[in-house]
Amino acid sequence: MCLCRAHYLLLAVIVVLGLASMLSACGAKGDLYLPKSDSQSEPQKR
Repeated sequence: MCLCRAHYLLLAVIVVLGLASMLSACGAKGDLYLPKSDSQSEPQKR
């Protein structure tokens, strides 16, 4: 199978996007949680 320049470019783009997404997740710290809603502060509108 012959890999042309377009295949190498596609693989390079996939690798760069994958690394960028992994590095962007490194700054996320702490637990994920839903904030507690205060019923006194503002009534819910539907």
